[in-house]
Amino acid sequence: MSAKPNPLSNRTRTLLMRLWRDYVRQHWPWLLAASLLMMIEGGSLGALSYLLQPMFDRVFISGDGGAIWWVGGAIMGLFVMRAITGVLQRTMLTRVAQLTSTRMQVDLLGHMMTLDQRFFSENAPGALIERVQGDTLAVQNVWQVLISGVGRDAVALVSLFIVALTIDVGWTLAALVGVPLLILPSVILQRYVRRKTRAMRSVSFKRATRLDEIFHGMNAIKLNRMEPYQIGRFDDLVSDIVRVQIKTAAGRAMLPGLIDIVTGVGFFGVLMLGGQDIISGEKTVGQFMSFFTAMALAFQPLRRLGGVAGVTQVAAASLENLYAIFDMRPSITSGPLGDAPDAPPRIALEDVHFAYDDTPVLRGTSLVAEPAQTTALVGASGAGKSTVFNLLTRLVEPQEGRVTIDGRDVSEFDLAALRGLFSVVSQDSLLFDETIRENILLGRDDVSEARLRDVVEAAHVADFTDDLPAGLETKAGPRGSNLSGGQRQRVAIARALLRDTPILLLDEATSALDAQSEAVIQSALERLSKGRTTLVIAHRLATIRSADKIVVMDQGHVVDEGTHAELIARGGLYAQLHKLQFDTNEDDANG
Repeated sequence: MSAKPNPLSNRTRTLLMRLWRDYVRQHWPWLLAASLLMMIEGGSLGALSYLLQPMFDRVFISGDGGAIWWVGGAIMGLFVMRAITGVLQRTMLTRVAQLTSTRMQVDLLGHMMTLDQRFFSENAPGALIERVQGDTLAVQNVWQVLISGVGRDAVALVSLFIVALTIDVGWTLAALVGVPLLILPSVILQRYVRRKTRAMRSVSFKRATRLDEIFHGMNAIKLNRMEPYQIGRFDDLVSDIVRVQIKTAAGRAMLPGLIDIVTGVGFFGVLMLGGQDIISGEKTVGQFMSFFTAMALAFQPLRRLGGVAGVTQVAAASLENLYAIFDMRPSITSGPLGDAPDAPPRIALEDVHFAYDDTPVLRGTSLVAEPAQTTALVGASGAGKSTVFNLLTRLVEPQEGRVTIDGRDVSEFDLAALRGLFSVVSQDSLLFDETIRENILLGRDDVSEARLRDVVEAAHVADFTDDLPAGLETKAGPRGSNLSGGQRQRVAIARALLRDTPILLLDEATSALDAQSEAVIQSALERLSKGRTTLVIAHRLATIRSADKIVVMDQGHVVDEGTHAELIARGGLYAQLHKLQFDTNEDDANG
């Protein structure tokens, strides 16, 4: 089977053209200006080597003192011009590279946010972080390298070879005699570099994921004395990265190394031919020095061009990763209805079946939450309660059955409009590493100070922020680490109050709190749920006694429903769970 002459063709060329079309083309004026400056910089090398002929023949050998001034001045002018053009073109290319990279990072994150829940369950956070950071940075400079190669190094080589050819064609052919020997090794090395780059990215994803797990599980690591184990696992990962990086670097360095060898062979041939021509009087020392300088100056551009393929292979591997994500399309898309109900709606599940992979979660589930009432979902872990919330907000889709809001299937609503109906307060409310104020507002700038004050007081946030030196400007810390569990819940309730949506979802909102915090949070939740269609997931049954309806779930089925009193009187699963919790709490109190 014959080898392809250029491993950069087809797929890689297509990816580079997409990068050009999507992100780089808009900067074409800067690229054009930088290219022109680089051409001037590259062409100056040819002029520099050409000026060495009169420097040697007229000044050093013939002793023409007048030539010193114009030749020396011309050479100095060339170096000044190279300095100016070099600074300008590098600044321009850096600007394009940075803008391209940051725009791609923002677009990639935005696109990821449109993808389904399955995407995030199948890809570890560390891998996604590496995509956004590592892969975009890997392609950041690819156009800078390519344009430098074409605009500066290629022009430099052309100008230098023109000088060489005008002096002696035979010498030039001797200098290039080994170039054909580079073709096959370059093809092999480029494929090798691309393969190793993929391997390096894969190991880097694992490293980022491991660090994410370590930093977020630091307390558990300390309490279980797992520090040596985790350090050992991380050491194994970084050792793998080092091995792959060394192999990748070696592959990228081999092609410039081969160019060095071929250049050395060419120089040897030129010295043999040139020496004989000078001895015979056919060529002057100035011609030889001009030619030799042209070949010497061609050495670095040739090495850089040899490295372009390696850089492009690294970028191509990253581009494959990036565009693989960009080409993904969400299976859950917006419906045509942009207007969602303003009043508390009726929510219903009608014979809904849902499974994660091959594991059934809901098996023909039907339930109703009446408008402006509180409906509680209870049952053992795995009964399907959280899945009901995910179906309502269309984080997942049912395989069979319907989920409706005021009789409309949720798939008919625009996604933003649908999710704008819900406020969610969960057991582990997510806070960002921003101020408490920013965590409540979540980017809104239409909230007055008076309205914000009402919200923080109603949610009992003011109970602790009034005692803080910075008040609402206090940093919550990563994932709210500077606040207690109860304080984080109050901030989440303040968010929900501010959103003022017609539907409220409470997912184990008080299960991880102490009795004092639970009482405060429960009071705020009762205020929050008034006048809203509220669904509550609760394991602590004491918190949902006052619910208008309690739906009992078991293994994906609704097995009973009614008020607390009705369910206790019937003596079914709810009564068993209630008795179990009551007996356990009584034993704890006696203990």
